[in-house]
Amino acid sequence: MLNWNDIIKFASHGNPEPERRLDRSDKEWKQQLSPEEYRITRQKGTERPHTGALCSAHEAGKYACICCGTNLFDSTIKFESGSGWPSFTQPIEVNAIKYEKDTAMGMIRVEVMCNVCDSHLGHVFPDGPEPSGLRYCVNSASIKLIEAINDNR
Repeated sequence: MLNWNDIIKFASHGNPEPERRLDRSDKEWKQQLSPEEYRITRQKGTERPHTGALCSAHEAGKYACICCGTNLFDSTIKFESGSGWPSFTQPIEVNAIKYEKDTAMGMIRVEVMCNVCDSHLGHVFPDGPEPSGLRYCVNSASIKLIEAINDNR
């Protein structure tokens, strides 16, 4: 289980290797994404709090990158943080997320991105619930919910 010290280490000294990489041109991203998805994922934008479609989603499933489809978070670790953005305590795999120090907006934060395609997701903070103490604060427009298929027939 990742903790804040792991996050700082990744942001300062390098991230885990992803299983694959996906590089596309800016033109290709603009063709694939809606203007809002492009603004958030490729230009490091942010949704207004409490406006994202996935803020109150509680269906079982995986949350995947809107750009490349990589599974990033599981619905079992999503929680209501009151922040206005979907919040998670851990990534689905250690190497699913990339971390970078972010000094924009006059503060120091840790940006989280898809480690496969460098899509901006949001930020991670050390004020989440135990046992990890992490809160991944993610823009709804940067992820999609892939609902679990119920095979109880």
